Amino acid sequence: MIVDVVTAGEARALPGELLTELAGFYASDRAFQQLGGDFPDPARIRPEDVAVSLADDLAHPDAEVLLARSAGRLVAVAVVLAHDPDQVSGPSGAGAVPDPDPWIALLMVHGRERRSGYGRGLAGRVEDRFRTAGHSGVRLSVAEANTGAVAFWTALGYEETGRRPDRRRGHRCRLLRKAL
Repeated sequence: MIVDVVTAGEARALPGELLTELAGFYASDRAFQQLGGDFPDPARIRPEDVAVSLADDLAHPDAEVLLARSAGRLVAVAVVLAHDPDQVSGPSGAGAVPDPDPWIALLMVHGRERRSGYGRGLAGRVEDRFRTAGHSGVRLSVAEANTGAVAFWTALGYEETGRRPDRRRGHRCRLLRKAL
């Protein structure tokens, strides 16, 4: 598996072919899209929609999109952030402590490639990158309704640290962390 990294500057100039490929990739997992809420109708995802979504993801400082390929095919995508998008480890407000852990904002596997090890492989690459950068842990959130994703992440050693509403869509999420 080969992993390419796209940063904010590069995202502005993504070629149309890649955006078209990503639109097909995002549409490949209808259930994931419906649970996540970003693309509730996967049959109508357009390259322009993907460009807007990636621009939103890459608006965070130090954000990256990782594109995993096998035999030239896009098999998995991850979006990683330098920190929790809400930037606190405790309750908001006075006395909140900045969270030093980086964040996995998205990890998605092509619908036809599920259960083939690509998700586990890309998660391992993400963890290795953060470990090499000197981080002691990594965090993410998963929609409570996405029981398959909860099972995936807990099988990889992530532990629940709390629950909160999703900051963009409002549905309940489980917060997970893994010590590196």
